[in-house]
Amino acid sequence: KHTDYYAIDNSGSGWGFKKNIGAKPDISDALTAKLAQYDTYYMGSEKDRFLYLTFDEGYENGYTGQILDTLKKYEVPAAFFITGAYFDREPELIRRMVDEGHIVGNHTEHHPNLHRLENPEKMKEELKILDDKYFAEYGEHMKYMRPPEGEYSLRVLAVAMDEGYKTILWSFAYKDWQRDVIMGKQYAMQQITPYLHNGAVLLLHAVSKDNAEALGELIDYARAEGYEFKSLDELPENEKVL
Repeated sequence: KHTDYYAIDNSGSGWGFKKNIGAKPDISDALTAKLAQYDTYYMGSEKDRFLYLTFDEGYENGYTGQILDTLKKYEVPAAFFITGAYFDREPELIRRMVDEGHIVGNHTEHHPNLHRLENPEKMKEELKILDDKYFAEYGEHMKYMRPPEGEYSLRVLAVAMDEGYKTILWSFAYKDWQRDVIMGKQYAMQQITPYLHNGAVLLLHAVSKDNAEALGELIDYARAEGYEFKSLDELPENEKVL
């Protein structure tokens, strides 16, 4: 474990990149190597035709049950990154996620911009409060963390790693988090399918009606293109990505 978190750079970075059609996004080898030191992932191996489906859950908009139904029907694993408020308000949905074999990840108790907390103990607390509640209910600790709004610092990543987490970023996302903007499932398909690539970690927001309605079609499309959906538990260790 790190002994002096204050010696680790706390400059904030927002996770963003240029997307490429049919290929991984533009992320430098230097950044990839730096992230790997802190057990942080944004995709799997370029060699494997695998996809990793992840959903962020800050609040419920009525579509998570439909998403879970589709995942169950197609036998596809996913990871759901939840906040403390979501844990408190949606026990039945979380119970389904767990019972149906999905990963429930830590998206922090209060959804703060973690690097702005500066104090490593406060960063730990944001992860620990939610993990304690989860452990009390399910007898297991959370293993994966996603920083709110994709905002992180090396200090944040170091704290998360020392607390036993792999930090999961992503290699695909689109503007799908506005709950009142409904464009239809074909719009979602047009936004997602061109950018599928080997090892992609897909970030979708479960508040999107478009995503919920497109999910079955998306799974069919990806499988027809030769992709398999894998759990984050099957991510290759970082060294193999570099």
